[in-house]
Amino acid sequence: MLTLKDPSLLRTRNFIDGEWVAGGAGTIDVTNPANGELVTRTANGDAADATRAVEAAAAAFRTWSRIPAKQRAVLLRDWFNLLMANAEDLGAIMTAEQGKPLYESVGEIAYGASFIEYYAEECKRVMGDTIPTISNDRRLQTYKQPVGVVGCITPWNFPNAMIGRKAGPALAAGCTIVIKPATETPLSALAMCDLADRAGIPRGVISVVAGSNSREIGKVLTQHQNIGKFTFTGSTAVGKKLMEQCSTGVKKISLELGGNAPFIVFDDANIDAAVTDCMGTKFRNCGQTCVCTNRIYVQEGVAEEFTEKLKKAIEALQVGDGFDKNTTTGPLVNQTAVHDMQAFVDDAKSKGGDIVTGGGVHKLGHCFFEPTLVTGVTADMRLANEEIFGPIAAIQTFTSEDEVIERANNTEFGLAAYYFTRDIGRVIRVAERLEYGIVCSNSGVFSTEVAPFGGWKQSGIGSEGGKEGIAEYFETKFHSMGGIE
Repeated sequence: MLTLKDPSLLRTRNFIDGEWVAGGAGTIDVTNPANGELVTRTANGDAADATRAVEAAAAAFRTWSRIPAKQRAVLLRDWFNLLMANAEDLGAIMTAEQGKPLYESVGEIAYGASFIEYYAEECKRVMGDTIPTISNDRRLQTYKQPVGVVGCITPWNFPNAMIGRKAGPALAAGCTIVIKPATETPLSALAMCDLADRAGIPRGVISVVAGSNSREIGKVLTQHQNIGKFTFTGSTAVGKKLMEQCSTGVKKISLELGGNAPFIVFDDANIDAAVTDCMGTKFRNCGQTCVCTNRIYVQEGVAEEFTEKLKKAIEALQVGDGFDKNTTTGPLVNQTAVHDMQAFVDDAKSKGGDIVTGGGVHKLGHCFFEPTLVTGVTADMRLANEEIFGPIAAIQTFTSEDEVIERANNTEFGLAAYYFTRDIGRVIRVAERLEYGIVCSNSGVFSTEVAPFGGWKQSGIGSEGGKEGIAEYFETKFHSMGGIE
């Protein structure tokens, strides 16, 4: 049983137009991936529920968009305060439905809330321009105005933070939002919505429609005439379909999609630091993040040292239930993910790869997979070409800087890239040459609410975080005023 200080945060109904309502399609079983046990059942919303939510959001937009920015800032700040005050309960809810270690879940609550806090401040600083006039009888100005109702689909791997990154700037800009959380993790979204309601955010401004029929709900959130913008975090394949749906109404969109992050270790790197950060970027959330290290490139001269140290670090991981305080690595999200990891390993073994440690289903069974290290990875292996999304570290070696840059860029993705070197010239050269929206030198940590997060190529469109993030929720209006003289 899930024990909470405030049991009322475990909401099981959808939140539409300020009311907690049953789903038009019955209920969804929410299970704990660590043991397969039922956590609870939630409302299973359908297209009609989503339509109602969008229409309520359109009605609420008329007043919310006209509330002074300072007043919106106070409400968002109150929401942030409630999120932080209930961080332990929110973290427990997340671990129960998603599986990650409790300390990671609680950390995610703070990270997600940081966007609410940041945009509570930023919404008071969005300004238009007065443009130098071209004629004395005219004055030229631009305004920033909210785009309207936002349709939002969020993933299961960060069920709190991805809502904070989207709802924070949307509400700050004066938009209203309808959120469709992942079917696996509706509870975090519903709990956040409960706290938004307690903070006094008006009815209709934020709604959550959990539902298993993602296709039909997605059509409403991408094609309803009242949707002004659509935002999605998830796979590139699904993002392309949603982008196509948005095109019928020429909706404003932002997409944060898949990645295939290189992690480059040059021979002059601090190897211990590189290993530590490689572990952090590879095995956080059991490797289930879009910015996880995916392809590890190690220069030949330090490959043996790096591999041995990485092996020891991997073998020190403690796999287990996220509620066990000793656990560092939780389960994968479902059995399908376990089968996918085994397929990656089997493919590597069949093509000459060496399994240094791990390589199979963990003794705990169910959704657990052993943290794995594979060496001898070659270009024809799936590990070298596909997003892994699990606890497998795959090492390739390289000879020169030019060679590794070419190999790192040889992908349709362009989200995040990491590299380690103590040569300041190389720090600058490599940053400029890597074809990624985010580059991180001598560190594996970069996510922050004050900086933009977004990908190049097929890793997405637009940015979240920083001043760029709130700009995604505005339209620019040019006002030419004549007859002044």
